[in-house]
Amino acid sequence: MSGTAVPILMYHAVATAPNDATRALSVAPEAFAEQMALVGDLGLTPVTTADLAARWRSGRPLPGRPVLITFDDGYEGVHRHALPVLAKHGFPATLFVSTGWIKGAYDTGGGLDAMLDWQQVRDLADAGVEIGGHSHSHPQLDQLDDAALHAELVCSTEIVTGELGSRPLSFAYPYGYSSRRVRRAVREAGYAQALAVGNGLARRRQGPYALQRVTVRRSTGVEEFERLLQGRAIARNFVKDRTLTKGYALLRRARQVRRKAIRSRV
Repeated sequence: MSGTAVPILMYHAVATAPNDATRALSVAPEAFAEQMALVGDLGLTPVTTADLAARWRSGRPLPGRPVLITFDDGYEGVHRHALPVLAKHGFPATLFVSTGWIKGAYDTGGGLDAMLDWQQVRDLADAGVEIGGHSHSHPQLDQLDDAALHAELVCSTEIVTGELGSRPLSFAYPYGYSSRRVRRAVREAGYAQALAVGNGLARRRQGPYALQRVTVRRSTGVEEFERLLQGRAIARNFVKDRTLTKGYALLRRARQVRRKAIRSRV
């Protein structure tokens, strides 16, 4: 089972009328329902992020044809539209919350669309959705200095723990960006595993802090969705994304080098 490739689906908003900021990475409620029905029809077995990583860590066998259903940020439609569908099929999932975007006492006002409140997050947890960390203010973590990185991780972890009564075990990097330093900080913050993006299938050899996901977006049709589940033509589907990501990564590394040079002169 160590060589098993697992599709980890990355969703964001599930919304009928998303705003401009979230439209591309949202899915319509009807599309989400159709996608989950296909997961069931194909005989896949959804598991949580913590369960997958724990099985790979211990060597315990995976269930037949595993798949992960994950949501980033904490949009209200996950409760309104996705939860009833997940409950209908009996599917577990993982929600990664940016604690400063959730409505309530810690809200920074940074949420991009209608966001969950903490009671809705608790409802999701009670329904079997694993709640993971996704930072506090959703920054590019590898662009932060050590103190700011530590503060983002500690703040979000403490808020989730306080609101839910249990410490989050899984983490997802905002924007999918990480580095060796960020991965080390996430591990030191107490997380047992973390998800990137990568738009590829997850494999044990990627390591518990760099597991890849595939992006589900508003333009993902049912045939493309089936290909994602089966690991077919993923490279072709996301070739533009990968080209843009590589180009932006070079730009971001150049910015880091420039900032370090400036700091060294101060």
